Amino acid sequence: MDNKRNAAGNRRAQLFKGLSELALLSLLRQRPHYGLELLQRLWDEAEFELAEGTIYPLLYRLERFGRITSEWRSEPSGSRPKKFYKLTNAGAKYLDELREEWRILRDRVNFIIEGSS
Repeated sequence: MDNKRNAAGNRRAQLFKGLSELALLSLLRQRPHYGLELLQRLWDEAEFELAEGTIYPLLYRLERFGRITSEWRSEPSGSRPKKFYKLTNAGAKYLDELREEWRILRDRVNFIIEGSS
């Protein structure tokens, strides 16, 4: 039973890695977030089982390509400063393209899964 559970977990992890960019940018379209907050929302709302070691390289790459920007902010509570990420205009355009690609892919895969009859 554990082998089946591990295999299912590995399949899910691979699917989530492929969808993580779309999910991250979608969350950032709503408002700026800091890294662990993004990770927590992905876990809580989508059951994305991403690790911290996965999300930060993705955020770095998105920033390097100009799809997001970041800034350090101090919280009013006096806790440590946090790095917040925000979607850029170029990132919003890229997100629209990803969403359209996702819709097309989703529809095609559903057609195959559900059958053409």
